[in-house]
Amino acid sequence: MPKGFLIDQDGVMYVEDKMIPGADQFIKTLQQEGIPFTFMTNNSQRSPIDAVRKLKKMGIVVAPENVYTSAMATAHFMGQQFPNGTAYVLGEGGLLSSLHENGFTLVQNDPDFVVVGEGINFTLEMVRKAIDFILEGSKFIATNLDPSPRKAGWNNLGIASVVAMIEAATGKKAFSVGKPSPVMMRQARKYIGLKTDEVTVIGDTLATDIQGGVQVGYHTILTLTGMSKKEQIKDFPFKPDMVIDSIADLKIPLPWWK
Repeated sequence: MPKGFLIDQDGVMYVEDKMIPGADQFIKTLQQEGIPFTFMTNNSQRSPIDAVRKLKKMGIVVAPENVYTSAMATAHFMGQQFPNGTAYVLGEGGLLSSLHENGFTLVQNDPDFVVVGEGINFTLEMVRKAIDFILEGSKFIATNLDPSPRKAGWNNLGIASVVAMIEAATGKKAFSVGKPSPVMMRQARKYIGLKTDEVTVIGDTLATDIQGGVQVGYHTILTLTGMSKKEQIKDFPFKPDMVIDSIADLKIPLPWWK
């Protein structure tokens, strides 16, 4: 029976632009053993090729097919629900290309959807237009609800803050596709051709990676090189199957691979 991984990037493979020691060797092991994997990221701004280039600079060599983004998940979901629809987008890069690839036309008037993703180039005037469209009946989608980093030097607001502003102005709640939504968790599994009991999620955040995996019945591994700390596990009504200090400590085969 095949087994495979859905792996978060930031906090698991690297922190900012510095590779976590042992991450490159772990990926080489998966490649040598023919173990399916994809990097499952909530970043909708970066395309798979962008992600591959970033990893390569750190010595981790993978293909674009090894990356699954919230932009890809969002565009696929929208295409299933409303084929050949139209969208007004607050977002950039990977989100725009994913929508095009799934048959969507990007418009400035009367869209079927208002879609919010990461970006630094949209303005308050664009937000105002988005609010008007939603009030007029456009469906409201967020690629994810990741919060602001809340530290000096941030390069984006965090989608949650932009979405909260629009929700407050419209009284409409956004439907979020990215982690921990079961929509993205299931689509990422199908993307690498595995069944539910064949998937293990590796992540650094209890409220996204681990929660998302638990919700759909995957095995989960929390690594302590990123957002969540070991003492925080007690604050959640679920727990990971395994906790490791770093990806370098993960040994294959896993205990539940039988």
